[in-house]
Amino acid sequence: MNGIGKPERVTQNRVIALFRDELEYRYLGDWSDRDNSNVDEKLLGDYLTGARYAPEQISRAIYLLHTEADNPIRTLYEHNKAVYSMLRYGVPVKIETGEVTETVMLINWARPEKNDFVLAEEVTLRGDLERRPDLVLCINGIAVAVIELKNSYVSIGDGIRQLLSNQQKMFNEWFFTTVQIVFAGNDSEGMRYGAIGTEEKMFLKWKEDEDDNTRYKLDKYLLKM
Repeated sequence: MNGIGKPERVTQNRVIALFRDELEYRYLGDWSDRDNSNVDEKLLGDYLTGARYAPEQISRAIYLLHTEADNPIRTLYEHNKAVYSMLRYGVPVKIETGEVTETVMLINWARPEKNDFVLAEEVTLRGDLERRPDLVLCINGIAVAVIELKNSYVSIGDGIRQLLSNQQKMFNEWFFTTVQIVFAGNDSEGMRYGAIGTEEKMFLKWKEDEDDNTRYKLDKYLLKM
């Protein structure tokens, strides 16, 4: 594939176009100067309002999501497991004593097209040691995936190690409590992926259609994922 060796910025622009034009994500731009969170309350609130939940239900569901994601005594794995349950099965919400508990679904699993899929780049994560992931994918305002991209002459392993260091307490562990999958890729090696806390040697490589060079392996495997 022509273009191997071009700057990382070129790869990043192409991947953004892939998500925007082929996967129909909304591109929200560069978030380097923004105070970012793994739960964007405005985006999530807008989605839940569109799903016709009452304002009181929305406020309570967001509060409970933060409670699970931000619990200071849990490990990252425990946070992530609790948040996954809410993403998959919804948030049980009771507004007043004596009322029936209703489930607020953070993601519409029955009709995926009803969800708000968004993409932002250069997402600054503030803290004691600031980091800036290349790309963050969100569903309904909740960060669910992080992508680190490298120049084709830089090993995917460097991207994986960057993802792993970002998950450490001294960096930005707090952001990854909602993130369900992380990707590292470049144009020469393709892509590897893992869950939160996955060791570098356990990251998986997509191996389907390896001889198909009609487009970049990175693009091809992101589309398949």
